[in-house]
Amino acid sequence: MAAVFEIVELENGDVALKRNDGEGEPLVRIVFSDDAKSSFPQQHLDIARAMIEAGVRKVGELSGVHIEDVSTIADIESPILH
Repeated sequence: MAAVFEIVELENGDVALKRNDGEGEPLVRIVFSDDAKSSFPQQHLDIARAMIEAGVRKVGELSGVHIEDVSTIADIESPILH
């Protein structure tokens, strides 16, 4: 069974990729400076999503697995606060 991941915005404003079952620490955590957040107040989530999608594709490339659709992994239309 494949692991399922979700992107969440944490209470402190960091954006993280974590297992959707809540187990373990986030696999990736993206921290934006206050300056970056103020420059792109709503877009920081879109930027984080693009960064995570690129990372997932690269992991697939390095492991020899072709990943066609990362949109289900990186769905953050309504951020989840943890």
